[in-house]
Amino acid sequence: MICFRSVKNKMALMLIPVFAASVLTAQTTAPAAAQPVTSGYNQLAVLLMIMIIVLAFVIWGMGQVLTALGKQLIHKNKAAASSIKSIVLLAGISLLSQVSFAQGTAPVAAAQQLPNYGGLSATAYYMLLTVITMELVVILFLAFSIRRMYTELLPEKIKPKPQGSKLADWWSKLDKKLFTKAVAVEKEADILLDHDYDGIRELDNALPPWWKYGFYITIGVAFVYLLNFHVLGTGLNPTEEYNAEMEKARIAIEKYEAGNKDRIDEKNVPMADAAGIEAGRRLFEANCIACHLKDGGGSVGPNLTDNYWIHKGSINDIYNTIKIGYPDKGMQSWSGQFTPKEISFLASYIKTLVGTKPAVGKEQQGEFYVDGPVTDSASVKKTDSLSAKKPDSVLVAKPDSAGVNK
Repeated sequence: MICFRSVKNKMALMLIPVFAASVLTAQTTAPAAAQPVTSGYNQLAVLLMIMIIVLAFVIWGMGQVLTALGKQLIHKNKAAASSIKSIVLLAGISLLSQVSFAQGTAPVAAAQQLPNYGGLSATAYYMLLTVITMELVVILFLAFSIRRMYTELLPEKIKPKPQGSKLADWWSKLDKKLFTKAVAVEKEADILLDHDYDGIRELDNALPPWWKYGFYITIGVAFVYLLNFHVLGTGLNPTEEYNAEMEKARIAIEKYEAGNKDRIDEKNVPMADAAGIEAGRRLFEANCIACHLKDGGGSVGPNLTDNYWIHKGSINDIYNTIKIGYPDKGMQSWSGQFTPKEISFLASYIKTLVGTKPAVGKEQQGEFYVDGPVTDSASVKKTDSLSAKKPDSVLVAKPDSAGVNK
């Protein structure tokens, strides 16, 4: 009896924060209702405060129910006293926190001049929502606690048996069958081995099925790999795959370039039209006159107006010379500055300089080259060279043949 009285006194002391919190709540909310309606009156703020007060009374009522159930549970299980203390203290602290929130938010709502959320500032609005959220969490906690205590107070015969969901039962069976294959603790004696290592006894647990079947799968994959790459030779190693992909890409590029009429490279450089030649002239005067002069007569670089070329003189050869350059002879590569189209324009303009008369033409360099039929000067030179050789051969051959015939 003395023990029950002491517990009763402790319960009374623990209920003090609950009643104190409810009184403080009433004190803080009463002035708000008595305030006159002014420009600071806000319906949203009033609605939120009413919700806070109503939820606070709900928590207080649920706390009373929980306290009554706790008293009954003390007689059944004295160990539950500690859990009752924690629940009551949690309810009291939550109510006190609600009062402190309400005290801090009421003046802010009244002093707000620039409304953001229905006339409330963002700080006040979210603070009130936080209080309501905390109250809902406390209500849920109290509801679960009341349900648990009520279940414990029921007689054993009418206690509801726990029923798992179909999904949970299915997963439990699948886990035991495929993933763990664990043996229940009650049946561990059946798989206990006779080994004893310093008091440590061993269980004959089965391998996890997923690991065992995964190992079997790797053996099958290894067998297929061995046949494919080392026996039948139908598989390609990484080097062979790379070479096959490169060959496939090369064929695709060739096919694309064959059907690309606008493709320009060393093998396909069309002669530009008048607009292209004019564009080439502008490029030449902007980049090439330092070495070849404006009229192409040549200074540091060779003369571009005659038929003598150091690296051949077809339009394709000129394109290649401009593109790759010859740094050892002072000719840089222009592929980084010009596009293939621009280089073709430049080569076409240079071809138009051949045969012109520069103001000061540099001496001939390289080999003679002309497009199409050989010019008269070339034929004259070839005739002279042949006439110099033919008499000797004739003079030597004819006497012998005449002597033989005769």
